[in-house]
Amino acid sequence: MSGTLNKVMLIGHTGDEVKMHYFEGGGSIGRFPLATNESYTNRTTGERVTNTEWHNIVVRNKGAEICEKYLNKGDKVYIEGRLKTRKWQDDQGNDRYSTEVHCTDFTFLTPKSDSGMGQQESTGNANTSQAKPATQNEPAERPIGDEDDDLPF
Repeated sequence: MSGTLNKVMLIGHTGDEVKMHYFEGGGSIGRFPLATNESYTNRTTGERVTNTEWHNIVVRNKGAEICEKYLNKGDKVYIEGRLKTRKWQDDQGNDRYSTEVHCTDFTFLTPKSDSGMGQQESTGNANTSQAKPATQNEPAERPIGDEDDDLPF
C-alpha cells in the first residue's frame, strides 16, 4: 500500500473553555484541551486504575466560533481530525514540539439541557459548520402499532 493516512477520532471531555484568536482577514482559530480516559483493573492488586491523556485540539473559522459558543468546560465531545506537530523555540532558544489535533469534524455529546446549548443543533463540520435551529414543532415519531391501516403485518 503506497498511500498514507493521518486520522484521529477522539471522544472526551473538554478541559477548559475554547480560547479564540481572530485574524485580520476574518479568519479565526479556537484551541482547547480534551481529556480522554483509560480505565483498567490492576491484576496484581485488584484496584481500578484510570489514566488520563490530554490532547490539544485546534478548530478553525466557523467551527471554532460554534465551539466557542456552545462548548463549556467538562462537556463531552467527539472530535475527528488529523495530527500535526509544531516546532517552536522557548525563551532559552531550545527547540520545543507540540502535537495538536486539527479538527475537521465534531459532534457535541453532552445533552443540551446539561450544557446550556439552548436551541441549537449539536453537530458540525469544522470546515463549513453552520449551527441550525432545532425545530420544536416537528411531529414526534409515532410508536410502532399506532398505524391507521388494517394490514396484518
